[in-house]
Amino acid sequence: MRLKTILFIAAALCFISTRAQEKWSLQKCVQYALDNNLSVKQSEIQAKLSEITLKQSRLSQYPSLNFSNNEGLRYGKSQNPSTGILENQNYFSIGLDLQSNVQIFNWFSKKNSILANDWSAMAAKASVEKLKNDIALTVANAYLQVLLAREQQQIAEVQIQQTTSQLDIVRKQVNAGALPELNAIEIEAQLANDSANYLSSVGSVEQAKLVLKAYMNFDAAMPFDVETPPVESIPLEPISELQPDIVYASALENLPQQRVNDFNLKAAQKQALAAKGQLYPTISAYGSLGTNFGYFRTPKYNQVFSGYEPTGLVIPDGSGGYIQVQQPVYVPGTKNGYMTSDPLGKQFSNNFGQQIGIAINVPIFNGWQAKANLERSKLNIRTLEYQSELDNATLKQDIYQAYSAAIVALNKFNSAKKAVESAQKSYDFSTKRYNVGMLTTLEQITNQNNLFRAKLQYLLNEYDYVFKMKVLEFYKGRGIKL
Repeated sequence: MRLKTILFIAAALCFISTRAQEKWSLQKCVQYALDNNLSVKQSEIQAKLSEITLKQSRLSQYPSLNFSNNEGLRYGKSQNPSTGILENQNYFSIGLDLQSNVQIFNWFSKKNSILANDWSAMAAKASVEKLKNDIALTVANAYLQVLLAREQQQIAEVQIQQTTSQLDIVRKQVNAGALPELNAIEIEAQLANDSANYLSSVGSVEQAKLVLKAYMNFDAAMPFDVETPPVESIPLEPISELQPDIVYASALENLPQQRVNDFNLKAAQKQALAAKGQLYPTISAYGSLGTNFGYFRTPKYNQVFSGYEPTGLVIPDGSGGYIQVQQPVYVPGTKNGYMTSDPLGKQFSNNFGQQIGIAINVPIFNGWQAKANLERSKLNIRTLEYQSELDNATLKQDIYQAYSAAIVALNKFNSAKKAVESAQKSYDFSTKRYNVGMLTTLEQITNQNNLFRAKLQYLLNEYDYVFKMKVLEFYKGRGIKL
């Protein structure tokens, strides 16, 4: 037992170690999120329900066929199911019935309902695609935030290394009497500040990974790490190929939301035609096969004559008088067997009946129900048309705003790049001057902090630019790729 426990713990540790070493790419994160997101699962269930509705409406075109069977005991006076005679008899009965019904013509109401359900099923599938696209975009943004936090951590780490190197140099000069102790104290204060920035950046990385885990529906307690491709290697389409009018035209053809609106509108139009068909007569054919069986077992008795009794009737005797009419009276004697019903097979054969016919149903007045359904379907079409126009207008506005934001982000990225170059040159010159004693320690720390902030701002602008370009590519229907 102890050996099994040790082996189990070793296997679990091996699994955890493997998961800890695993690096997740963006595509893998997105796929995991799509496979485990509960909203996607709910949306897929709704799509399956729409498929079931479509299948049911298609099968409704075929004749219905139903079989019924009833068995029971009857007591007292009732109609014998075999003879049709009202009797005071207890018996066991069986009834079998096979019925079929088919609608011949209903002004294409059923056909349009099938087409409406077909469009609704396609709209449900497109809704699943839309939800998956939204999740992919959200996961991509969270993934980029992890990469950004990791880049900031690396910059903070380099900053500590530079400050530590400066502290070593200054400490040697202080010990040699070339510099005052204040210089070393100022560098030590800067090192403490750099260490705090580094610890903060480490926390930011973990926080960004937790956010990504949440979007993926990944266990927060499980080890997790992502691949860190260089941001400059992330492929981006030229901004000239992402003009808003081009992106908008492509979005209307490729984005699922526009297909959802189109499919729902077509479904509503077919539902209106189906509702209109309900205002007119429908023709149906029907048929049935049925038979029954009744079983009883009644004892028979010999009849014994016991005399006469008056009936209450009189007849003239021919001499002016009347004669009472008498009737013989018999009483049961000894039992002489039983009287039983016909056998099962014979009764089924004798009672077998068939029925076939045509039924016409003419709606005259039903509380304005059919007309109300038609009016509601017309208003539903108007609502969906307005919704489609609203979504298209919102999409166009979002694309133009995304394009404008991308242009701003590109300009800020270029400016930040120049700012880093200037800050780096300033820091290099100040380092040379500081090393020969022409610059105070506080001034050198200021230049170092300026370079640190310039690099951080450069990273922020770079990732902001990449994400905004990816949003434009997403609207264009290119998906999310890093």
